[in-house]
Amino acid sequence: MSNEFYIDEEMTPIEQSLNSKEAFTKLLPLLKKHKLSFSFCLLLLAGATILSLYWPILLKKAIDVNIKNSDFNGLLFTVLTIGLIQTITLLLQYIQTIRLETIGQDVMVELKQKLFNHVLSLNVSFFDKNPIGRLMARIESDTESLRMLFTNTVVMIVGDLILIMGIFGVMFYHSWRLTLILTMIIPIIAGLIFIFQKKTTIRFLEVRKKMAEITATLTEFLHGISIIQIFHRDDYVKKKFNHVNKLKFKDDVYVNIAVVFFYNSVFSFEYIMIGLVLYFGVLWIESGVLTVGTISMFIILIWRSFEPIHRASEQLSNIQKAIAGAKRIFALLSNNEKLPEPIKPVSWNKLDKGIRFENVWFSYSGDKDYVLKNITFEIPRGKRVALAGVTGGGKSTIISLLLRFYDPQRGRITVDGIDIKDIPIVQLRSRFALVLQDIFLFPGDIKSNIALESNEITNERIAKAALVVDADRFIQKLPEKYNNKVSEKGTNFSRGERQLLSFARALVVDPDVLILDEATSSVDPQTERTIHISLKKLMVGRTSLIIAHRLLTILDADQILVVRNGDIIERGTHNELILKDGYYSKLFHLQFKNGAIANVEKN
Repeated sequence: MSNEFYIDEEMTPIEQSLNSKEAFTKLLPLLKKHKLSFSFCLLLLAGATILSLYWPILLKKAIDVNIKNSDFNGLLFTVLTIGLIQTITLLLQYIQTIRLETIGQDVMVELKQKLFNHVLSLNVSFFDKNPIGRLMARIESDTESLRMLFTNTVVMIVGDLILIMGIFGVMFYHSWRLTLILTMIIPIIAGLIFIFQKKTTIRFLEVRKKMAEITATLTEFLHGISIIQIFHRDDYVKKKFNHVNKLKFKDDVYVNIAVVFFYNSVFSFEYIMIGLVLYFGVLWIESGVLTVGTISMFIILIWRSFEPIHRASEQLSNIQKAIAGAKRIFALLSNNEKLPEPIKPVSWNKLDKGIRFENVWFSYSGDKDYVLKNITFEIPRGKRVALAGVTGGGKSTIISLLLRFYDPQRGRITVDGIDIKDIPIVQLRSRFALVLQDIFLFPGDIKSNIALESNEITNERIAKAALVVDADRFIQKLPEKYNNKVSEKGTNFSRGERQLLSFARALVVDPDVLILDEATSSVDPQTERTIHISLKKLMVGRTSLIIAHRLLTILDADQILVVRNGDIIERGTHNELILKDGYYSKLFHLQFKNGAIANVEKN
């Protein structure tokens, strides 16, 4: 279990260089096709906001005219008009909300698909450095924060700007003197907002990062829950999760205290402004400059003018989360850790001659700590070549290079004399089938897991592949046979059954080259013998590359390459290597000691 939970991870250079404006500018292409709908929503918003400003004016009229003149009918008409205006305002807001939510959901679906497609195109090395939980947070949590921003916050800000301009316009029209006095408070409030935004932006980004770390930690531990419980690592896991949780708590406390301080500081000015209205209002009523209705209207408009600030303080957390999420999303989209496609691609549709490694050197960390050193060997077409040796020698790395999950730092790999770097990656990999030691089955049914949803693979081909590897034996016993459901990771099947399904998945594509990466190391001896017999039939005339710790599967290989510490230290057939009495011979005798050798060779 890894001890690294990315607690002290620094912001990437891309995240540091990407400011808020750049991040949101990158969203504009996603919004372009919705510009008409968005414009319609803004019109609805403007209409609702302007209507909502009219009822305080009607209230002034009710006080200064209807009540003053004891006009009951006029007062009733004014009240009914206010009710009608409020009803129309609510209706416009409802339509606008529905339309905006539809736009937001559509944009976020497109953004999630864009993120997922981009992640699928990245190198295997990218996933070596980025835990699954963090990528899930980018695709799910950060896009959700952006959806909230566009369906709620952005429109709210636009509406609030219209509201504030309308409020001060109405105020100025009815009493420019009192309005000028009140506007002296505005620069102070604006200053507080600016300071708050400046001081908390980085902290909000840190909170988002800590949320991703918690998700990654939970994902790792929950995936390994059986190991944790078997080895009694509950206390260790609790301690590690508590550490991650507390780091997020510290940033959360800072942000929430800042929000509370900002909220209370700003809203103290609301009562100061009402006090100024009452003070000057009393003086100016006596001189006839103002009326009671005007003062009442001003007080209501002041309350309404602080509604945008109130909503802003409530939504500021969402705004900051969206800004942080946008930076991280587009930092991910800017990541181009992809193996380069050939500038002048060479078409390669079938293996005719063979595969060759020529003086290949490779390191996962660049030009140091090489895990493969000057590797040279050839696999002629139709031959079976096996890689033997202890774990960590470099056998699986050879396969990763052949499939172009990575590129070597030195040397080259060719198929039929063509450098694999000159062949389009999809075309290259389409001629290989790979069976790994770690078996992964997707939720669905058996048929879709074997064919991997390929429309080109018929049910007859699926059944034939399953029959060859003897998977058909247990499939036919299932209630729904090939339509039987597969649970997450295939947990409703035994490990041996999952291995047989992975064999069928590899065989159904009829590959030119079959790669078995310790594929029989996880099955019982009886299943292994069954698979071994099927594979011998399958590999007749088929180019095969086999990795196995259990040497039973490679005794009849055309050539065995013994890999140790990144070097090929021995090569030859099984009998030739036994006669050499070298490293392979020692491995063989160690594995089949106490009289088992005779039985193996007899079989």
